[in-house]
Amino acid sequence: MMSVPPFAGFGLGLRRQHYRDFLEGTIDVDFVEVISENFMVDGGKPLAVLEAVRQKHDVVLHGVSLSPGSAHGLDRNYLERLRMLAERIEPRWISDHLCWTRSSAHNSHDLLPLPYTAEALDVICTNIQIAQDHLRRPLLLENPSSYLSFPENEMSEWEFLAEVVHRTGSYLLLDVNNIYVSAHNHGYSASDYLDGLPLDRVRQIHLAGHTPGEIAIDTHDRAVCSEVWDLLGEALSLTGPVAIMIERDDAIPPLSELLDELNVARRIAASATREAAAA
Repeated sequence: MMSVPPFAGFGLGLRRQHYRDFLEGTIDVDFVEVISENFMVDGGKPLAVLEAVRQKHDVVLHGVSLSPGSAHGLDRNYLERLRMLAERIEPRWISDHLCWTRSSAHNSHDLLPLPYTAEALDVICTNIQIAQDHLRRPLLLENPSSYLSFPENEMSEWEFLAEVVHRTGSYLLLDVNNIYVSAHNHGYSASDYLDGLPLDRVRQIHLAGHTPGEIAIDTHDRAVCSEVWDLLGEALSLTGPVAIMIERDDAIPPLSELLDELNVARRIAASATREAAAA
C-alpha cells in the first residue's frame, strides 16, 4: 500500500456557492477538499465541475459515510463507488472520520461517537484495513467533535486514535477545532490530546468555527475563533508543515472572506516554521 507523503499546502472546501469563482478565476489555494459522497455519481454538473477544478488544483476527498466504526462492517457498494471516484479524480488522499454512521438497516447521516474500548478498537481496525485494501491506498482519519462519553471507555480518545493509526498504517487528519470543542465539552486538556498522538502521521489540518456555550457545538458556520488559531500554532510547532484548510458548511460567506481566513493560517504556519528554525 502506497504511503502519503507530506504536503504543506493551503486549501478550502469546494462548496456550490463558489463553483463559478473556481471555474472562472484564479484562486490562491493549493488544493480543494470535497465531500466524497456529493460526487460519487455517474455524471452531472457537480462531477463536471470537480473535473474542471481538478485541472487547476489538487483535490482531496473527505467522506462522511464510510462508517468505519460500524459493528455490521462496511458497505461494499459504497467502497466500490468511492474507489471509482478516486480513480477518476486521482486525489492527493482520501479521509473520513473516527466514528460510525450506519447500522445494518439505517444511515444516520451523522458522525456518531464510539466507545473507546478494546472491542471497538478491533472492529474499527478491521474495517479500516478492509477499506484500505479495497481502495489500494491508506486513509486519513479525522478526530471527531463529541458531546458525550461512554462509561465503558477503557482509554482516552487520543490513545484510541493513536492505536488505530499504529495498527492500520493509516494517517491523521487533525481537526484543531474539534480538539478545542471536545476538550471544552469534556474538561480535558487540548495540549494533552496533541501530545498523545503520533503527530508524524498528520498530513492535514482542518480549521472551522463553532458555536460557543456551556456545550460547544461544531457548526462550521462562522469564522475560526482566536483560541482555535492559538491551538493551530501549538499543533504546528509539533507537526511541522502540513496541509491546512478552512471548512465552512453553513452561512457560507463570499470566497474573499475565506481567503482572508486562510491567510491567517499562512501567517501562523510561517511563524511556526521560523520558530522551529530558530530552535
